Amino acid sequence: MKIDSGTTAWMLAATALVLLMTPGLAFFYGGMTRAKSVLNMMMMSFAAIITVTVAWVLFGHSLAFTDNPSSALNNVIGGFDALGLQSLVDTATKDDGTGMPSLVFSAFQLTFAIITVALISGAIADRAKFGSWVLFSVVWVTLVYFPVAHWVWGTGWLNTMGIEDFAGGTVVHINAGAAGLALALVIGKRKGWRKEPMRPHNLTLVLLGAGLLWFGWFGFNAGSELAVDGTAGLAFMNTQIATAVAAGAWLIVEKLRDGHATSLGVASGAVAGLVAVTPACGFVDPWAAMVIGLMAGSICAYAVGLKYRLGYDDSLDVVGVHLVGGVIGAVSLGFLAAYPFLEQQSKGLFYGGGFGQLGLQVLGPIAVGGYSFVATWVIGKVIDKTMGFRITAEDEVTGIDITTHAETGYDLGTVYASGVSTPAAPTTAPTAPAAKKVDA
Repeated sequence: MKIDSGTTAWMLAATALVLLMTPGLAFFYGGMTRAKSVLNMMMMSFAAIITVTVAWVLFGHSLAFTDNPSSALNNVIGGFDALGLQSLVDTATKDDGTGMPSLVFSAFQLTFAIITVALISGAIADRAKFGSWVLFSVVWVTLVYFPVAHWVWGTGWLNTMGIEDFAGGTVVHINAGAAGLALALVIGKRKGWRKEPMRPHNLTLVLLGAGLLWFGWFGFNAGSELAVDGTAGLAFMNTQIATAVAAGAWLIVEKLRDGHATSLGVASGAVAGLVAVTPACGFVDPWAAMVIGLMAGSICAYAVGLKYRLGYDDSLDVVGVHLVGGVIGAVSLGFLAAYPFLEQQSKGLFYGGGFGQLGLQVLGPIAVGGYSFVATWVIGKVIDKTMGFRITAEDEVTGIDITTHAETGYDLGTVYASGVSTPAAPTTAPTAPAAKKVDA
């Protein structure tokens, strides 16, 4: 097995960066929930690491990234040549010594599957049964993520047509955003939604999570080139540009609309920019990354309010940031793509590429988003009707952390994070009763 040591070293680092994004997401989501739900929210992300890893090793890589050319289903799903990953041991992605070990590529793609599942959890914060979420994560990644990854990044029909999705705007963000919307509709609104304040309980955690996501996203985007070259450098720089511009754009919208620029706004804007530049980072010029960031930060700042107008309780704005941001990035390539690298891909409309690529960049989000929404709704309904997907109203009011995990995120002395008081412990040792005097 001949490998390129530089490529392999970079991809090992990029894989670790992308895996770090899921704990970063746990901080980001955890800080945005109420104090009585922070541990459950973070646990949902860590559970995704466990379940998706097992599914990926057993059959996920094989279904997403192997071919089954003799089957008519190859345009939809891969084959079974890499079940258990045993066939990847001591093999490389390229035979000429310019690739990496196949297991490194597999590990890198695994981290994408993990965070896609974890992203969905933000739409159902505070109210989902943990066991039901664990089951959902396995079923969803099998029936939705693995086929979609094959469509776009494997030898599936969208890749064959020439869709451009450098690092996962369609596979990850549109996919997760549509699934989050479907699951929020299945489970229903939180008790007291729109009547009680449900503000983020710890904005320092939100900013920490956003920082970790921003840091890890360089591996997410630049690593998707799967090589150490100029395209990786372009993706790296475009990631920084779009994220910074989007964060600033969101703050400007807040200041003009509400009179205040907030820490939650800068964190949300940064994530919106990261989402939007993900499909485009290796295809566009730096000036175009600024345009994408500007659109993402400003449009997503308004899109998060759609849930109040349309009446769905997307707890942590998965739809407004990931679905809308992903669509912005994917469709923008139909106009702004300057560096297509596959034979079947074309430049964007502004570079003389015509309307073909634009049409494909619209088709991809519609196909993936539609499939993800319908499949997720069915999966969620089946789980809800069989084992139940939502905790009881009483447990929701008390707090899912204490009722589900028998823990609280903070030691508040005599008061749980839910606000329920507990008996106060004595501050001094009890005094022994005085001994009776006995006459001699």
